[in-house]
This record gives sequence, C-alpha cells and structure tokens, in this order.
Amino acid sequence: MTIQDLSIEYDAVNSKNTFTNGDTINGRVVLQVSKETKIQSLVFVGKGKARVVWHEHHGQNQHRVFWADERYYEVKHHMIREARQDGTEVITKGRHVFPFSFKIPDGNMPSSFKSSIGKVVHKLRAELRQSMKLTKKSQVHFTFISKADMNMPGLMEPQSGCKDKSLLFGSGNVSVDVHTKRMGYKQGAPLKVTVEIVNHSSREVKPKFVLYEKKSYFAQGRRRVHTNDILKDKVDAVASSGRETVTKVMAIPKELPPSIINCSIIRLEYRLKIYLDIKCAKDPTIKLPIIVLPDFSQEKHKTAPDGFGSETFGNSNPPAWSSVPQPLYPQPLNPLNPLNPQPLNPLNPQPLYPQPLNPPNPQPQDPPPSYAYAMYSSIPQSKQYGTKM
Repeated sequence: MTIQDLSIEYDAVNSKNTFTNGDTINGRVVLQVSKETKIQSLVFVGKGKARVVWHEHHGQNQHRVFWADERYYEVKHHMIREARQDGTEVITKGRHVFPFSFKIPDGNMPSSFKSSIGKVVHKLRAELRQSMKLTKKSQVHFTFISKADMNMPGLMEPQSGCKDKSLLFGSGNVSVDVHTKRMGYKQGAPLKVTVEIVNHSSREVKPKFVLYEKKSYFAQGRRRVHTNDILKDKVDAVASSGRETVTKVMAIPKELPPSIINCSIIRLEYRLKIYLDIKCAKDPTIKLPIIVLPDFSQEKHKTAPDGFGSETFGNSNPPAWSSVPQPLYPQPLNPLNPLNPQPLNPLNPQPLYPQPLNPPNPQPQDPPPSYAYAMYSSIPQSKQYGTKM
C-alpha cells in the first residue's frame, strides 16, 4: 500500500477542547507514503452541518423514512496543487506534515449535538486524490459551542405562570402562582423558583419541581419529539386551608448541553415544570421555558505561536504552502531565527537562511528539509487531539 497513513491532528485552545464562533483551529494533515508517489491534489475541508433521519411504520407493509439536512459552512483549501502538465505532483517516500490554520466562521450556527435521530457536526477533513484511484479521506470532529444570543426577547426578563384548580366532590379549590427571575441561565447557575400556594381545599398539596429537556426534530412537514427529565425536587406539603410561599433553588448541571434554538431541523429546549401533587385529583401544572447558556468564564484560550496560523483560508494573501514536500528528516533550523523558518526556493532547493559555519558532517544523500517540516518543527508540541475516522 503506497499511502500508509492520512490523518488530521489539531491543537486545543482550552482545557475542555471546545471551540466557538470566530476561533482559529491550528493543526496538521499527516501523510505517510511508502515510495515516491504521484498525487493530483490534497485538499483540506472545514465543514459544519445538521442532519435528521427517522423511520415510521404504519401497519405491516407501510414504511416511510423522514430526513432533512442543513449546511452552515464548507471551506476548502488546496494543500498540494496540480503543478505538472499531466495534472499531478510528486512527493517522495516518507512522512510529510502540512500545517493548516482554519478560522471558524463567525455566524449564527448551532452547537455540536448528537442523538439517535439527529446530529449537528463540525468537522475537519483531508481528501487525497490520485489518478485512477479512489479518493482517500480522513476526518475528525471538533466540539463547537455556539455563543449565546443575548438579544433574544425575554431572555433576561422575569417569567411567571398561575393556575386555579377546583377539586371534585366539593373539596374546594387550589391556586398556584410561580415566578422566576429570568428565562436564561448559564451552565451551573442556580435557578431560583418562588411558588405562592393558596390551598382552600380539604386535602394537603405537595409542590414538586421537574427540570426536563425537550428534543424536537423536523423533516418533510413532520415532527418527532422526545422528552427526558434532568432534575427532580420537592418541598414540604401545604396543609388543608393553608396559604404558603415557598422558594426552591435548583442548580443547573454544569455539563448540561446549551439550548439549541438556532437550527431549523433540530431544537433542544428545556422546561421547568411545577405541579401540585394532590391525591385523587388531576395535578395543576405550570411550565416555564428555560434557556441554558454556555459558560465560557472558566475557559482559558491558548494563543497560537508566533509565525503560525496568522492567516486564514479565504484571505487575499494566504499563507505559503509547500508545493513539493520532502521526507521529514531531522535537520537544523535557522540558527539566526529558529522560530521563523522560510520556504525553499523552488529554483534552488536550499534553505534561504545562513547555514552553520561548521555543519556536523552532513550526508550528501540527505534531502533538504521541507517547508512543511520546518514550519511544524518550530512549534512546541502540544497535546494532539483527534483520530482518523
């Protein structure tokens, strides 16, 4: 097998290895070949999309599939371009590293999400094309967390609801009034609920609280809904013919995924349900919307090293790429400025910087270092994330 390895690695910018709108992802495409190889192109792709699909059965012979797609961005960059008359490029035997710097578009896109019915994926992909052969691909997913839309109507405004319930058999009536300070809460924040209960009945009532998630999927005019309880709690019962105001504080889990309300085919919503548990009666229930916002306050973003990733795909002056990568034999970097190596001159394959006066007996058969290696070697090796898929 000529192509021994094609993989993508990228560097984390924070301890959770998450990215958000406008972040730059620095990484490498690694290509290992067993012999001198002709390649038509090596393309880097950054992509974000959503997809839903589910099956419905009606009777024994009726089966229908509902599906929908939504694309947010797709950015491509040629790492090896067609340079010869026959439309191919030749790379030598060995391991080659091609650095990339990809800026995530600063648009209104949903966070990464996955369930059995739908998913939102943000991924990096490398595509290697050769004449008369199948395209080889390698990809990794990265976790994208969308910035909160603080202009959403009602996000920071108080929420309230009330309900009256008459009990059967002349047992009287019960009323409940619920208040929260706002609709939007960051991950890990306390959710304070105030409940006013007037019990003009002959039975005691038990206030109970449930925070649950609601996942909705849309495709071809149909909707599929799944709900799941996240938190449950309760307070002491209110006695018959009593009046009481109770306050409950529930902490939103830190790892709870942020709400997704900016996707037309997938919605992830949260509800706070407050109800009075009454024996032998239908429980009066109030539901309030809760928006879970991402908490970036604890994330410390790392900055890219100087001389790497300063340009992004799509710029009018894109970064230089090695058109003829060479095997990555260890070679000395620029002794005058090792953090800023320069590309090789295609007309004279020698490094464009002064060499040491007394080189350590260089071997004539050793090829010069490729620009891809020089650029990669000047960067401190951080933890590598992502595996070939």
